[in-house]
Amino acid sequence: MNAPSKTEVEAPYVLREDKDGVATLTLNRGDRMNPLSTAMLSALRAGLDRVAKDADAKVVVLAGAGKHFCAGHDLREMRSHPGKAWQKALFEQCQLVSMCDLAVASEVAQFALPGVKSGIFCTTPGVGVARNLARKHTLEMLFTGDLIDAKTALAWGLVNRVAPLAGLDAEVDKLARKIVAHSSAVVSMGKRFFYDQAEKGLVDAYSLASEGMACNMMLEDAGEGIDAFIQKRRPDWRGR
Repeated sequence: MNAPSKTEVEAPYVLREDKDGVATLTLNRGDRMNPLSTAMLSALRAGLDRVAKDADAKVVVLAGAGKHFCAGHDLREMRSHPGKAWQKALFEQCQLVSMCDLAVASEVAQFALPGVKSGIFCTTPGVGVARNLARKHTLEMLFTGDLIDAKTALAWGLVNRVAPLAGLDAEVDKLARKIVAHSSAVVSMGKRFFYDQAEKGLVDAYSLASEGMACNMMLEDAGEGIDAFIQKRRPDWRGR
């Protein structure tokens, strides 16, 4: 194996910036298109774990240094570890765009599940993509490995918004601020129940969602929100 470069030795794999309730984690290997090496994945998971314990962080933004967000898994590292156990451990770790709650892309962004072109079917990335896109769109990406542009990604449901490259950060910030403005307790609970019910059949989903709504109504912020609406004033969220 090649010796690590000076960048790999000195620079952190993931940078963090906090501003008014928004924590931004930036993949910091832009010179290599931010590949998901085991070191990168470890640093990203550690960063997310720290954010999860930070009561001041209401929204997490994932970004990429350089011109590319992420090139996917690190093929060189994968090739140097032929053992099945190592490979399985790698693929059990996180995916990115498709597994984020929301995604904003620049108008020049492109997306792909290109593994098939290198003899590797993108089975684990397909899990998240299949939960965002129609099955035939997902299979087209998996079978061809072809790039799709930002406009197509928006039409297919992979991203929420497309912005001019120069305005990407502003668009991300605008969306994040809308979420931060709401009760963190309500958003947190609602997100948890949303993902739980999404994997269930219709009857069980409604049963779980009804439980979620009832639990939501027990929150102090629910009462504050309703009172504020009736009294035509801005709510004073307490986060509980």
